[in-house]
Amino acid sequence: MRKNAGILSAISLVLFIMISSPCFTEEEPRVISALEGQIPSDAIILFDGKDLSEWTETDGKPSKWIVSNGTMTVNDGGIVTKKEFGDMQLHLEFATPAPAKGEGQDRGNSGVYIHGMYEVQVLDSYGNKTYIDGMCGAVYQQYPPLVNASRPPGKWQVYDIIFRAPVFDKKGGMTEKPTLTVLHNGVLIQNNVEINGPTAGAIRENESPAGPIVMQDHSHPVKYRNIWIREL
Repeated sequence: MRKNAGILSAISLVLFIMISSPCFTEEEPRVISALEGQIPSDAIILFDGKDLSEWTETDGKPSKWIVSNGTMTVNDGGIVTKKEFGDMQLHLEFATPAPAKGEGQDRGNSGVYIHGMYEVQVLDSYGNKTYIDGMCGAVYQQYPPLVNASRPPGKWQVYDIIFRAPVFDKKGGMTEKPTLTVLHNGVLIQNNVEINGPTAGAIRENESPAGPIVMQDHSHPVKYRNIWIREL
């Protein structure tokens, strides 16, 4: 019995070490360039201030958004990327109109839809009251932002969005919901939240492992610049 007990103790120790040890490989992480003021070298540029070559209207026609002085301004319909993406890091910068006009949802309203389905709200929420799951940085009508990090209208603001796509089994059943983490002006406002299906205004109904980015037209001349994406 003592011999068997010793063997069992040794096995238990090995299993404990295997479980508690950090998981890593000997493979070195690949090197990318991430110089100050420049986008990561492995990023895909979606808008560099010059043209809308990566975008169309949601019906496939050329976009009518206005490109000027390194920005694109919402105009006459939403736009969608020509390419589709799965897991991603998305960076974009936006500015709501100044001087501000309107109130609530009728003030600097736009939005970015991941996979064309899950909206991170763009809104002028600087001193502007509305329902909390519809304010700037909300996952629309699902999760309000943890804090309101909005800058005044006309000031450039930054979204950095980390998205994990839904996972499906061989029969097409979803085994893992999509998740979103969002930083607004460098401040964490969505912390790895699980998305509960498409949000209002989605251009697709069926969730999938990949999809486009959609920028919403909500009849307000919101400006965007410096949009890029890294596939994860």
